[in-house]
Amino acid sequence: MSQIGNTIHRYIAIGSVLLVLAMTMLDGTVVNVALPILAKEFHVSDSSAVWIVTVYQLIITMLLLPVSSLGDIFSYRRNYIIGIIVFTLGSALCGLSPNFQTIIVARTIQGVGAAMVMAVNVALVRLIYPPEYLGRGLAVNTMVIAIASAAGPSLAGFILSIASWHWLFLINIPLGIAAFLMAYRYLPPNPKRDHKIKFDTIGAIANVIVFGSLFYALGNFARGGDQLTNILLLICGIVVGVFYIRHLHGHEDPMLPIDLLHSKLYSLSIFTYTSSFIAQNIAMIALPFLFLNGFGLSELTTGLLMTPWPLATMIVSPFAARFIEKHNAGATAAFGMLVYAAGLLLLLSIPIGSGVPEWDIAWRMALCGCGFGIFQTPNATVMISATPVSRSGAAGGFQSTARIGGQTFGATLVTLIFAWMAKPTDAGSLSNSAPGVHVCLIIALCCAIISGAFSISRFKSLAKPRIVES
Repeated sequence: MSQIGNTIHRYIAIGSVLLVLAMTMLDGTVVNVALPILAKEFHVSDSSAVWIVTVYQLIITMLLLPVSSLGDIFSYRRNYIIGIIVFTLGSALCGLSPNFQTIIVARTIQGVGAAMVMAVNVALVRLIYPPEYLGRGLAVNTMVIAIASAAGPSLAGFILSIASWHWLFLINIPLGIAAFLMAYRYLPPNPKRDHKIKFDTIGAIANVIVFGSLFYALGNFARGGDQLTNILLLICGIVVGVFYIRHLHGHEDPMLPIDLLHSKLYSLSIFTYTSSFIAQNIAMIALPFLFLNGFGLSELTTGLLMTPWPLATMIVSPFAARFIEKHNAGATAAFGMLVYAAGLLLLLSIPIGSGVPEWDIAWRMALCGCGFGIFQTPNATVMISATPVSRSGAAGGFQSTARIGGQTFGATLVTLIFAWMAKPTDAGSLSNSAPGVHVCLIIALCCAIISGAFSISRFKSLAKPRIVES
């Protein structure tokens, strides 16, 4: 395994990886706040403006596995550096866009760059950190994702309060240049491999069609789009998906790493990972409606009450990483999901309109965040450690796809539940909002319990995370 000997060089390499991870995560959330402004600026409808967000997420989902395969074949370092260049160029084009069509193209370019760096992020972490400290590296990744997710709306609001919307994108230019310089000088090369991997062109095309069709159709269903188009896209995605799976079975190094699923440890970990992000995103989207409409809190108070969750995740993750260096990771992850489920149950137990004090909500949110932090680092460490180093790109791409897929599916479920339970006569009223939120939280609770149950099944497989070297 390639290691960076000099500690300072290692810290610079880590800094580059974390900086770009934060940039790509923030660009998935900061634009949400500016959508009304962008709709007015480009003279388009609100529903059309949503494409500025959707196209970025869709491109990342479609390309994660193909570009992670390129990282395995050529170089994680090269993939990452090119991704920084593409992402920074896309950011510049977004900030300079004169019309709606241009910013959509620019966001597409941004998505390509984001996919390239996200796909090899975990592989680079594995190369930079010594094996015994891999959990700590993944914990820092979890912290950055949590911070970026929580800080996105607040950062966007701050930028828009002192500058125009253009700076939501232009701020990435100096940061991208700094990350490029650090990465170019200090990122490690790929480890030597026993055999040469060939790029699967047919698999890459099928992957793009499957993920593009399915995720676009699911999102469009939730938004109430044309049903015939959605059905056709779903059929297309399923048919091509069947072909894709059959094609992968005959490939030595499949792009969608179904070969890694032969490991019970890895397959259990990827399943629990996906289920946990479904549980998280359902709750994170539904809870503001509970606070605003169910408890009658202000927008400012609601925003502040959403903060204890990611803050607790950020604080707990490093301790969880150190804990699993000497203790059973499966048991630790299961305990984390138990804590998370307890937090959701306690939130569900608050009576609607009870006038509950803010601190009584805040500690329950923090409990959810603690549970999520305790779960994520051990689970991610087990998942990556159970794969050969030469397949780190594929494993990391699969992990990112599972996370984004879980988040997207969770968001879609919330939209569908709210639409199903909405009543035109009382839209937005307390009686309309609260039942939908409660259904969402119950589903999130069920997903958390499922994740915990599958984590328990790993007790016998793990004394502590093991590193697969080849």
